[in-house]
Amino acid sequence: MLELAIGIILAGCGIGAGLALIAGIGPGIGEGNAVAKACEAIGRQPESRGAVTSTMIMGCAIAETTGLYGLVIGILLIFVAPGIFVGTLKTALETWGAALIH
Repeated sequence: MLELAIGIILAGCGIGAGLALIAGIGPGIGEGNAVAKACEAIGRQPESRGAVTSTMIMGCAIAETTGLYGLVIGILLIFVAPGIFVGTLKTALETWGAALIH
């Protein structure tokens, strides 16, 4: 029974980490669009290159935070959460195990 519960915990953490890493798709698409539009703007008005570039870099940096948050959550779900959940499960079974069995 304990092995099954640990397996479910590990599977849930793995699935959650995979879903969290999907968050990298949005920033990639958004930053690609931003760079494309910045290149178009610079092509139309080359003298505004500095302003367009600095605004684009600021926007890309802000957009990238979503992907970084997803990456951090994914890493936590892979390396930290299973130990915490399994430890909590074992503590609960030690404390309430006799009551749960009967």
